[in-house]
Amino acid sequence: MKSWDDVKIAILIPCYNEEMAIGRVVRSFRDIMGDVPIYVYDNNSTDNTIEVARDAGAIVRTEALQGKGYVVRRMFSDIEADFYILVDGDATYEVEAAPKLLKMAYEQGLDMVNGARVTTQKAAYRRGHVLGNKLLTGLVTLIFGRRLTDMLSGYRVFSRRFVKSFPSLSRGFEIETEFTIHALELCLPIGEVETKYVERPQGSMSKLKTYQDGIRILGAIANIVRLEKPFFLFSVIAFFLFVTGIALGWSIVSFYLEKGTVPRLPTAILAVSFIILSFLSFVCGLILDTVAIARKEQKYLSYLSYPIRFLDKV
Repeated sequence: MKSWDDVKIAILIPCYNEEMAIGRVVRSFRDIMGDVPIYVYDNNSTDNTIEVARDAGAIVRTEALQGKGYVVRRMFSDIEADFYILVDGDATYEVEAAPKLLKMAYEQGLDMVNGARVTTQKAAYRRGHVLGNKLLTGLVTLIFGRRLTDMLSGYRVFSRRFVKSFPSLSRGFEIETEFTIHALELCLPIGEVETKYVERPQGSMSKLKTYQDGIRILGAIANIVRLEKPFFLFSVIAFFLFVTGIALGWSIVSFYLEKGTVPRLPTAILAVSFIILSFLSFVCGLILDTVAIARKEQKYLSYLSYPIRFLDKV
């Protein structure tokens, strides 16, 4: 990249009780990125996060609704830039990788560059979190396509047209899942760069609740699949209903063909009900898929309405 002067960049840092780490994060970005504005959005911290961030040179704002999803939504609404660097304020991500992520986005015209976490510190990235991330990433890539390896990374670079056309619905940490699925579902140009991931500073506590947040992310995935892939979802439901109906009714049909009578009438009625429900589910999937296609077209038209002014300078 020739110069950061050619592009308007904003660094976005959502924060909640990060007084032990936020100062280091802001100063590190200031050393690496120079005069690029750094926005810290505080989310009802009860410690000195606001004072520490402001003293380090950040522009500090607040969001009263509790949850990372609400904070990111507010950031995306408030701030104007060509590229946005979104990073957590816990000092676990590699600040030095920011120019590399930006360069890839700038030179290749990408709408999202993901910072895939790589670490040798077990305390930084616990085994349970690694397994959970792989399972959730695998589930999403199975449905929407495999283009990223770390779906839950909190370190990303976005283009303006991604940010301003992103229909955020999440409240908490499931926002990362929403970023990924939005990009995959619309087939947006994206990339990924491996970045170092380190342990939190001493005295800093993680806000991640492993099981609770994992369940919420699964719920978010299910809800997005329901909205964006209804034919897939309802076809799977129809298949299991149909198989259940056949399994219940096969012996009854065989007995009728052999003896001429219907044994276990309640079971026969239940089997027929499952088969009818399977056909209803399949038809619902067809109808809702038409609605989903219309929503997808509208989202893509919204995305295209934001021009990119920097591609002719590359």
